[in-house]
Amino acid sequence: MPPIDTPDTPMAPKPSPAAREEFALPQVASGTSRALSVQRFGLPGARPKAYLQAGLHADELPGMLALRELAQSLRAAAERGEILGEVIVVPVANPIGFAQHHYAHLQGRYETGSAGNFNRGYPDLAAAVAARIDGKLGPDADANVATIRTAMSDSLDEMAPESELEVLRHRLLALAHDADIMLDLHADNQAQVHLYTGTPLWPDARDLAAEIDARAVLLAEISGGNPFDEACSGPWWSLAAANPNHPIPPACLAATVELRSNNDVDETLARDDAAALYRFLVRRGVVAGDAGALPRLHCEATDLTAMQQVKAPVAGLVVYKAQLGDVVRADQVVAEIVDPLGDVTEVRARTEGCLFSRHDQPVAWPGKIIGKIAGTAPLPDRKGKLLSD
Repeated sequence: MPPIDTPDTPMAPKPSPAAREEFALPQVASGTSRALSVQRFGLPGARPKAYLQAGLHADELPGMLALRELAQSLRAAAERGEILGEVIVVPVANPIGFAQHHYAHLQGRYETGSAGNFNRGYPDLAAAVAARIDGKLGPDADANVATIRTAMSDSLDEMAPESELEVLRHRLLALAHDADIMLDLHADNQAQVHLYTGTPLWPDARDLAAEIDARAVLLAEISGGNPFDEACSGPWWSLAAANPNHPIPPACLAATVELRSNNDVDETLARDDAAALYRFLVRRGVVAGDAGALPRLHCEATDLTAMQQVKAPVAGLVVYKAQLGDVVRADQVVAEIVDPLGDVTEVRARTEGCLFSRHDQPVAWPGKIIGKIAGTAPLPDRKGKLLSD
């Protein structure tokens, strides 16, 4: 006879939904095919919604391993019924770039067919929805958010991307545009953990920066080129500025998270990063659990216009005189460019701040960015496009 449940018998938790989808990309040559693989956790449409992707620049590798680890943790959480919202994880967001092998080297930052940067040129959803929401906004901020998200979805549905790159960009934005949280995981040449996010999202994103142990946080409303994070978050403050009589909050906390150096593919680091991202999802109510005490944040956010891109004035070999994480002074020598056949040229800091990034290939030519310093005072030449292409 089967056991009879009594009020004292604990009920097994109901598992949360978990699924995997494949979205085919247009065939670019006979006999070939590519697809975008998407992992979903929780009920579709549940809130809060979090979207995480990695490898948009396909040669920036650590985030892919971190999201593989995170997906395993989320799968276990789903089996325990602990996914409270909706989570979408895309560990390989750029199968096009991930297949671009040239002369025994992976080149995943630019699409070879168009030379387009995979993290630039996303659709401007603010412009796309402006007419759709005209006359439909009111005094309720939550209702306005819902109206705008519906308009974004409708606008994306009407777009007709054609090329493989256009279809990929469209599919990624269709998955992420209505998220409450969007994290795009990247890596730099040689760097400490840092993140880029919108000025209106700070200090709200402080818990994210603390969890991932960021050593620089760079803020901008518009950094230029419409990268993926700003394609998700930027429309909210753009529409708020265009509709000052109606409350429109920054409804998507989007950030580009730079997980150290391109080559920092390490199992321990990946597990630590995945654990930090998981705790962040717990803090935000996306996943059930106890995140514990928030770690101390080791930096303050600074404006992206105050970040010096340290550029080489001449060609030669780069000999660094400052280490990653050093706080350098204005006019301090951070590197020397050594011409093997000639002179040595000093490269000096133009601001005071943390040297959080260097180039991993110690060779220079005029204008090459060989370092980044998170300064606090805006620099006069930092206007227009604020990101390196």
